[in-house]
Amino acid sequence: MPETTSVSKAYLGVEASLGGKRWVQRPVDERAALMLSQRLGLSEVVGRVIASRGVTLENAESYLSPTLRQHLPNPSILTDMDIAAERITSAIMQGEQIGIFGDYDVDGATSSALLKRFFDTVGGRTKVYIPDRMREGYGPNGPALLELKDAGVSVVVTVDCGTMAHEPLGIARNAGLDVIVVDHHAAEASLPPAVAIVNPNRIDDTSGQNQLAAVGVSFLVAVAVNRELRDAGWYKTRSEPDLTQWLDIVALGTVCDVVPLTGVNRAFVTQGLKVMAGRQNPGLRALADVGRIDEVPGTFHLGFILGPRVNAGGRVGASDLGSRLLSTDDIADATEIAHRLDSFNTERKAIEDVVLHGAIDQLESGAFDDNRDAVVVVAGEGWHPGVVGIVASRLKERYNRPACVISLKDDSGTGSGRSITGVDLGACIIAARQSGMLLKGGGHQMAAGFTVARDKLKEFHAFLNERIGNHVEQAGIVPTLSLDGAIGAGGINIRIIEELDRVSPFGSGNPEPRFVVPSVRIAHAAIVGSDHLRLDLENPEGRQTRAIAFRCMDRPMGKALLEHSGKPFHLVGKLRINNWQGRSYPQIQVEDAAPAY
Repeated sequence: MPETTSVSKAYLGVEASLGGKRWVQRPVDERAALMLSQRLGLSEVVGRVIASRGVTLENAESYLSPTLRQHLPNPSILTDMDIAAERITSAIMQGEQIGIFGDYDVDGATSSALLKRFFDTVGGRTKVYIPDRMREGYGPNGPALLELKDAGVSVVVTVDCGTMAHEPLGIARNAGLDVIVVDHHAAEASLPPAVAIVNPNRIDDTSGQNQLAAVGVSFLVAVAVNRELRDAGWYKTRSEPDLTQWLDIVALGTVCDVVPLTGVNRAFVTQGLKVMAGRQNPGLRALADVGRIDEVPGTFHLGFILGPRVNAGGRVGASDLGSRLLSTDDIADATEIAHRLDSFNTERKAIEDVVLHGAIDQLESGAFDDNRDAVVVVAGEGWHPGVVGIVASRLKERYNRPACVISLKDDSGTGSGRSITGVDLGACIIAARQSGMLLKGGGHQMAAGFTVARDKLKEFHAFLNERIGNHVEQAGIVPTLSLDGAIGAGGINIRIIEELDRVSPFGSGNPEPRFVVPSVRIAHAAIVGSDHLRLDLENPEGRQTRAIAFRCMDRPMGKALLEHSGKPFHLVGKLRINNWQGRSYPQIQVEDAAPAY
């Protein structure tokens, strides 16, 4: 199964790498690449990289230095936005208490923290509710909404959830609660009863902003409400807030939800990283210290150091910790929460390893057929529901196809799925629910969540296999790895890596450049930790170039590189600067390899 679809010639003739991928070079207009490098004063390598991402001379400045002034849309173009802004504005001005009901992942935590900070700053009264993953599950539920009602809440804003919550929102309406949904998950034609549903992925939304994470939609809600308050004269007697002070929170949620870093998302992350570098948010500062971030933060730090710790609360700890961390101004409180999240993250890793190894054992003992199965589906008794999404992501990478992991308890299972480019898993899950195979289910193109009855597991697996298999066959999708070109071991240096950083922020929609080091010999290989591999590569300039391959020792690539016997390999990976004990050196983070002999 695929990462991308391609019919172009295999790069270096690699049709099936050690990772099972076909290597292809990103298409690029060589003349345009040369013109960009000359006009912008960039190296030819960087010129090729940005040209392959569709950058032209006309939009190069906007791409390399994206600003909100250029990219921020008028919030009113989103369906129901003005209705939502008017109701929230009225609640603030009339002193009504506003409930914020958020999801327990990073997108939900950042969305709820952002709106709490904004509403509190402009004089609103708020109460945040984050459901417990184990006890309540995903999204709004009737008892929780009624609890908010009993606590004096009259308006509830759901963030990163609510688009499919027909029954709970019906209960809220009958109880006299006004509910406003702020979400980005895939929607159906039938929407639940609410005052407003602000979701760029509504079928009837024509804003063109469907790439937004929920925190991006929440920021636009803040912009719209701020405008309403200004027009109503609210700021004649109080200071108007600078909304850009919270872009660090927006950047974190945007990166961690793996939405495309294009358009306004690119501006959110670029400007948000600048705000984060100022370390003004006590929670983010404490979390960065716990995560030992001692450099200017980038998308890597957000996605792999900060994000997992924020997520850990909802996965194995207390669901509200992430939102509380990001919304508190109490330094002592922030420090205490950050340490708790760090501890939960360590616990999460241990639980994840147990579930991952159980899933792999299940698959490789006969539950998976590489020639038959278009999707990986595994289910385990008592697997922790908080890690099934992460394990699904690991299995997707290992088997090169969509993966669903299900935690079974009593008569049903809680599942999470991760997809590959070209397969809309969210649509598949919604179709399965509509067909009666799932009790609940929804999501978006690359990720989905669901609840399935135990006696429907085989039927559900067969449904996904047929639907995804037919799509893969018709679309001609194959496992593919896209490359930005070749670079010799001697060409890997700090200068070129720093120049490539101008193409950042990297993520979905703007992939970090990936290069192949062709026909290189390994001078030394050693296992680091339990399953990482450190390599020293021969360099024609006489010095050795360093490389690292993570989580590879139980894979064909790890074994082949460790037992290289002096034979040359083509190595594919990303160029990084490794900062260690006050020293900095360049290295390639190896993702795939193929014999060069």
